[in-house]
Amino acid sequence: MLSKGALRAHLLAARLAGPVATSRAASLRSYRLFADRDPRVMLGLDPEWAWNEQDLLRLMVDKCGVSGDSDQVSGPDTIDPERTLTALDAFAERLRAAVAKRAPVLFGTGHPHRLLAFYAELADALSAAGCLVLTPAQGRCIDITTRFGVRTCNLDYVRGVALVREPGARALGSDTGAHTHSPLPVRVVLDALAQGGDPLPELVVGDHGWVCGAGQLGIEAIGLADTGDPALFVGEAEGRVSVAVPLDDSARSASYRPLTRYVLNRACLSQ
Repeated sequence: MLSKGALRAHLLAARLAGPVATSRAASLRSYRLFADRDPRVMLGLDPEWAWNEQDLLRLMVDKCGVSGDSDQVSGPDTIDPERTLTALDAFAERLRAAVAKRAPVLFGTGHPHRLLAFYAELADALSAAGCLVLTPAQGRCIDITTRFGVRTCNLDYVRGVALVREPGARALGSDTGAHTHSPLPVRVVLDALAQGGDPLPELVVGDHGWVCGAGQLGIEAIGLADTGDPALFVGEAEGRVSVAVPLDDSARSASYRPLTRYVLNRACLSQ
C-alpha cells in the first residue's frame, strides 16, 4: 500500500503538485477568459453565479493552493499537495460508492496521451467489481471547434475509456487520441444512450469537458484538473462536480501510476 507520505513525495518529485508546468500567466489568462464566459475555458459549464477574476483567484487559492497575490503574474503556478491528497481521497470514495451500487460508469478523457492509462486501470477495476463501464456510440463523428477551425473527430474507446481522434489519426482501438476541452463528446455519448433506451451513467470520471459537460446535465462527475482549468473547481463550488482533484495534467503518463495505486487502495479495489 502506498502511504500518503510516499504519494506526497511523489507528487512533488514528479511536479504533479508543488511548482507545476502550468505557468502563472496561463492560469491568470484562463481566469480572465472564464470571467468573460469564453467557451474555450467553460468546458461545457454554465455557471449559476457571477464569477469575476478575483472571485476565481480566491477559489483557486482555496481549491488548489495557488498564490493569492494578484501581482504575481509570472513563473510556475503552484498546487498544494495536501489539497491533492484530500481530493484524491474524496475521488476514491466516489468510486467506492459506485461499486457498492454496481452503478453504470462512463470514463472519458481529453488528455489521452497523458491520462489514458490512469483512467483505464480504474475502468478495469470497476468492471471487475461489477460496474457496467459504458462504451456507446463508438466511431460516431463529432464536429469540434478548435483553434484551427471545425474538425470532424471520431469517438473511440480504449480499455473502456472514451476519447476522440482527429481525421487521419491511427485506427480505432489504438492508444492515441486528440487533446480536447470540448463537452460535445460527452453530450453525444449521453444522447446515444438515451436514444437507445440504455442506462445513463450514474458517475462520469474524467477531465475537461467530460466532467463539466456531464455535471452541467445533472450527472455526478469527478475528475482531474490543473490550475488552468477553473471550470471544474467552479463546478465543484456550485455543486455540479462532485470532486475536482488539483494536479498537473500534462506530465508523463508513467507519473500517474502511483496515483492509480493509491486511489484503488483507498477505494478498496486493489487487485
